Amino acid sequence: MFGLLFFILFTPGVSEFLCMSSDLEMSYSFCDATAHAFTFNLTPCHIVDKSVWKTSLTWIPRSDITFLKIVFKVWYEGAKALHWKEVLCSGADDEYSVCGTLKGETFASEFDIKGVRIKFPKGNYNILLEGFSDDSESNMIICLNFTMTVKQDPF
Repeated sequence: MFGLLFFILFTPGVSEFLCMSSDLEMSYSFCDATAHAFTFNLTPCHIVDKSVWKTSLTWIPRSDITFLKIVFKVWYEGAKALHWKEVLCSGADDEYSVCGTLKGETFASEFDIKGVRIKFPKGNYNILLEGFSDDSESNMIICLNFTMTVKQDPF
């Protein structure tokens, strides 16, 4: 059975239940107290026996996106499992469609998350996604905190 995950993130500081299936539960909250205009679709709402999540994203940023650095952190059962940083937009020869989006302008895109090919062990995951408009990571423009519970081992 395939599921559809759809959420609109407007309310700051409130944790929202997003998705529940036989093998996966997800919820989110924003890291700050500022309201956001953000939508995200994810199909399917499963993690076992699925190699790719189809996603679509709509976001109205609070500042111009001439520079964008993403910091992605994952904890598994309370232990740090991943810390990844990547500059997506630098202002020159940018390959991502979000680059150049202006403050207040609607950005919309569809993409695949292929990292789901990883066999996630049963357990609790905390995922922090931060976006910064500077390389020093002092000007945060978005921050999302996801909670993911994998209910069964993929083995």
